Amino acid sequence: MFNGDVGTVETIDADASELTVRYPSGEAGGNDGREVTYGWGELDNLVPAYACTIHKSQGSEYPAVVIPLLTQHYAMLQRNLVYTGITRGKQLVVLVGQTKELAIAIKNHFGGRHYNKLREPHSCALAVD
Repeated sequence: MFNGDVGTVETIDADASELTVRYPSGEAGGNDGREVTYGWGELDNLVPAYACTIHKSQGSEYPAVVIPLLTQHYAMLQRNLVYTGITRGKQLVVLVGQTKELAIAIKNHFGGRHYNKLREPHSCALAVD
């Protein structure tokens, strides 16, 4: 199991104090993934996945995806995030918001840039043998 993996609770065995989760193999529609059994003491490692972020959804697909587009979270209105969110949906994708928010996100392709001082000559030194 890796951070961000989403599985389905298959069994709960109260007598043995454990719960079994099936994680999909990654194949679309496949249910032949691995099963992992957790003891009651390990359940704090699991979080219900009623919803997850676009970042956590990367590499996964879901039957339905709902993407809120809100100017209150202006920094998240980025083309790459909307694209990633849309491509996670297999059957249904719902964008919630106004056309204005979608237009802002589509025009904003600068979200991936990180500004730092690494390009300045005095920022770092390299030694070559």
